[in-house]
Amino acid sequence: MDPQQIIEQYQKAIIQIATGGGTGTGFYVKEFDLIVTNAHVVAEDAEVTIAGKAFDKALARVWYTDRKHDLAFLQAPQGIELPEIRLGRYEQLKDGDSVVAIGHPYGLNYTATQGVISKVDRIRDGIKYIQIDAAINPGNSGGPLVNMSGEIIGVNSFIIRGGDNLGFALPVNYLRDALQMYQPSKGLASTRCFSCDYMVTSANIDSGKYCPSCGTEVKLPEVPEKEVEPVGAAKTVEDILRELGKDVRLAREGVNNWSVKEGSAKIKIAYNPDNYFIAGDAYLCQMPADPVKIKPLYKFLLEENFRTNGLVLSCVKQNIVLSAIIYDLDLTRENGVAAFRNLFQKADHYDDFLKHEYGCTDRLEE
Repeated sequence: MDPQQIIEQYQKAIIQIATGGGTGTGFYVKEFDLIVTNAHVVAEDAEVTIAGKAFDKALARVWYTDRKHDLAFLQAPQGIELPEIRLGRYEQLKDGDSVVAIGHPYGLNYTATQGVISKVDRIRDGIKYIQIDAAINPGNSGGPLVNMSGEIIGVNSFIIRGGDNLGFALPVNYLRDALQMYQPSKGLASTRCFSCDYMVTSANIDSGKYCPSCGTEVKLPEVPEKEVEPVGAAKTVEDILRELGKDVRLAREGVNNWSVKEGSAKIKIAYNPDNYFIAGDAYLCQMPADPVKIKPLYKFLLEENFRTNGLVLSCVKQNIVLSAIIYDLDLTRENGVAAFRNLFQKADHYDDFLKHEYGCTDRLEE
């Protein structure tokens, strides 16, 4: 199989994962009905946002963490048919084998990079890793490493910063062992003790925080009674989104970034602490295919900007974007609600209007 065939076959099983602290990748293992990713992707969260080709954004429970092997298992979306991914055999791998790393680096969805196994058994901290020269970047973490037969042979885990394509994947044998170990405790918050490898669950944990086997302090992925709130401008943005009826847990896409949908429009909100601006960008439709309609469209957009009440219509490559920008010192809950409500309402209106009046086309989405 070539990389394109691998992507096409397994695309629906590759999952995007977002938390308040960042983004990463996961993949669905049908045999165990779980999503696999890295523990460092979910961090301390017991719930994360997932999205995929076959389903919209949803919250997923983190059921299992393993800090030693950097693994985490998430609840899979219910009622969704996802393809089966085959797990390969580590013992069949050898140096020089061709591999493909799949993930969502820097938000570039479903990116596949091809390379070879540089060393099949690179040992770090007592654990064997597969060293590869396929490019791995932030956002790839937790994604699958696939051989040319389309089998998962590892979980992309980390890189050496400053190195030239020095990537490392946890071999599939560690993953298979962890899945089998967790299976009897499925549905219980669980963690693998870093010291003795004992499976600690909500049913056997000692005094709520100790491994019952060796006494090491452990932390289960349990939903806290009170959610940790952001501070400053980020808190104000989330208060505004709540008042506008949005679920901020689903909206979060890393630090100071949120994404929501309003009708057919996708709206990205970002706070830049370097320049102190909060920007809301509603990505509407794309430019019309008929060149005759482009000049009248430009004329309309320029004239309409005098009537948009603080909003700006612009063209970014082929996309038509409606934006609202607020300086953080000027942002209050009241004026923020008014500004973003206006943005949300006008975004859905303009998206439909521009398609109908100027032949604009639906935005291409991955």
